[in-house]
Amino acid sequence: MFKLLKNAHVFAPEDMGIKDILIAGDRIAMVEKDINISGLAIEEYVLNGKLALPGFIDQHVHIIGGGGEAGYTSRTPEVMLSKLTTSGITTVAGLLGTDGTTRHVESLLARARGLEAEGISTYIYSGCYQLPTCTITGSIRNDIILIDKVIGAGEIAISDHRSSQPTIDELKRVAAEARVGGMLSGKAGVVHLHVGNGNGMLSMLFEIVESTEIPITQFVPTHINRRRELLEDGIRWGRMGGYIDITSGVSPKADVDKSIKPSEAIRMCIEGGVPLENITMSSDGNGSMPLFNEKGEIKGLLVADPHTLYEEFKDLAREIGIDKAASVVTSNVAKRLKNYPQKGYIAVGSDADIVVMDENMGIEMVFAKGRLMVDKGQAIIKGTFE
Repeated sequence: MFKLLKNAHVFAPEDMGIKDILIAGDRIAMVEKDINISGLAIEEYVLNGKLALPGFIDQHVHIIGGGGEAGYTSRTPEVMLSKLTTSGITTVAGLLGTDGTTRHVESLLARARGLEAEGISTYIYSGCYQLPTCTITGSIRNDIILIDKVIGAGEIAISDHRSSQPTIDELKRVAAEARVGGMLSGKAGVVHLHVGNGNGMLSMLFEIVESTEIPITQFVPTHINRRRELLEDGIRWGRMGGYIDITSGVSPKADVDKSIKPSEAIRMCIEGGVPLENITMSSDGNGSMPLFNEKGEIKGLLVADPHTLYEEFKDLAREIGIDKAASVVTSNVAKRLKNYPQKGYIAVGSDADIVVMDENMGIEMVFAKGRLMVDKGQAIIKGTFE
């Protein structure tokens, strides 16, 4: 089935002006002015200058839930399909967090396959907070090489009282395994790192890149906006050529102490000299957000919402422009996950993952691999149990 989006203001993510977009099956077939095709059955959508952006890529989602820090009743639920698509998210990378005992990489893989069958694109990381970490085959390297959806290791915890307090040598080995696994399979092979509130911040990563042959691009530290000192460490890391990931669910609005609003944190990174292409943003969707006191005791518990990715994108777009803001949640992420330009870009041959927004950046339609998932802001395709 062919679909034609007429007179869209295309941000690919760069501003391409008014174009038509022809979708053939699950791919983009043409992006040109005034596409006219006769003799074919075509569904036509006249957009009248509405915005068309690549579908958002959320590289940090607890698709089978997370949490548990306050006991069994604090385990968060699985993410639902419509919660993602109505937020403009068409691709996710799922992961485990604190709990690698009652939650398993095998279950993560099964849920990723389920979400893919329901209509979006999915990947997963092998592992969880602790080292040695949990895997399917017995090693991170083998998981990446042998299991199609595994793109790297994560989320490994550092600078956090919930981590396994990994040594430098343990983290080196994980990075080396992930790197070689990625090389042999043609995948990203990144190490996605949860960075907590500890005073060590990114010190272990600086030591590794200064003392080994492992390149700085092997690591993607996230939650960098949880406090100003960590953000400053992240800016230093980014200026050196490293990637940093800002968490949209971590903000003063969510009552996270000392955190910096995500859109503001990204602006600060850019002003601090970090190249835009080295900055990404993810939601931590459906993960728990435990709030601890000075003694490490739980004082509150929240659940991260994938919708914050869309909300912070809008705020960021107002600060730095739609094209630059879009790259932070589309092309930049796709390049990190090594699936660009198939993902994160509106171009001939790319997957037809497209978010259509009105002039106020309200989401009107979402296409995932050419299938209309959201129309008039409402999910028209829902998950099996929604």
